[in-house]
Amino acid sequence: MRRVPWRAGRRPDGERGSGSIEAVIGVSAFVLLGSLVIAGGRVAIAHQAIESVAAQAARSASIARTQAEADASAEAAASASLANQDVRCRTSSVAVDTSGFASPPGTPAAVDATVSCAVDLSDVALPGVPGALTITKTMSSPIDTYREH
Repeated sequence: MRRVPWRAGRRPDGERGSGSIEAVIGVSAFVLLGSLVIAGGRVAIAHQAIESVAAQAARSASIARTQAEADASAEAAASASLANQDVRCRTSSVAVDTSGFASPPGTPAAVDATVSCAVDLSDVALPGVPGALTITKTMSSPIDTYREH
């Protein structure tokens, strides 16, 4: 029996179909990398948005006249900012430390606002990625030192 030399461009019989397997592996790796980039981008954007929400809540509370008004103002500002930032939170909470309002006028004081958001990642189908990631940011804003009591 005469052997025909292997020609360029043809695969030996033992490697038939391996191109399809390589393509499936390559496409799967590409899809996994794309999903990882999307999840990472969403988390980075959520970090920035939650920090912005906390800053707006703290600033809104710091310009209020009273401690009770500061709490209400911070809650309203945080809710409005979360809606404007288009961050999808499963749950969110706002905690405002307005104890600086108890200091006498002329004494430097500040208001702290802490915003927590459980960012929904359930639509990113990646192994090992949780359905939600809780992001918590705290920002501070100074109270007017020479405010009226």
